[in-house]
Amino acid sequence: MKRQIITIDESKCNGCGVCISACHEGAIVLADGKAKLLRDDYCDGLGNCLPACPTGAITFEVREGAAYDEEAVLANQAAHRPQGTQEAPAPLIDSTPHGCPGTQARSFAKSKPAPSLVSVESELMQWPVQIKLVPVNAPYFKNANLLVAADCSAFAYASFHQDFIRDHITLIGCPKLDTGDYTEKLTAILSGNDIKSLTIVRMEVPCCGGLSHAATEALKASGKFIPWQVVTISTDGKRL
Repeated sequence: MKRQIITIDESKCNGCGVCISACHEGAIVLADGKAKLLRDDYCDGLGNCLPACPTGAITFEVREGAAYDEEAVLANQAAHRPQGTQEAPAPLIDSTPHGCPGTQARSFAKSKPAPSLVSVESELMQWPVQIKLVPVNAPYFKNANLLVAADCSAFAYASFHQDFIRDHITLIGCPKLDTGDYTEKLTAILSGNDIKSLTIVRMEVPCCGGLSHAATEALKASGKFIPWQVVTISTDGKRL
């Protein structure tokens, strides 16, 4: 099958090993001082390793390759775990193993404030909001502060409308669920419109690295020099 898989340019790789730590699937190893993709079916194609690489040696390519195999990933991780050690306990609701930290089930204890009668209005300024659906040259992009956000972030962060959506044109997406890469679409939006600033809001889970990578690469490709920032939200709703 043809799918998106990372490729590593060994001429750019300095052997720092940062990508190995960033890859939660264990798809990358260090051999002869260079990072190498161990097996195609270990790579989930989300690219959390891309923004971690300090030399830009890792990129995506679409080619024939084995489908991502979560069972094989888990078996490989278990086989290479030091004898007598266990995985760090995760606050799971059940005992089902999860290969991706972004799919770990967990619950959070929250205090319940007194009910409020104050009505809070939405700060959303446009529609549609999905990156895949929004027109590239919509009139609302003119002189816009652009927000590119993981769709989970608005549910996790209580003041998302007030702190991020207010006075921004909002685009949301999930690289874990959407097919393809957002870079081309975001590049077209940034290149073809007078965007004043770019804010990227991602979740702390590894798969969100694909969203922030696509947005920052799009900004580079657009040739625009505008203020930009990346904000990370924890799964329990804190700004990190």
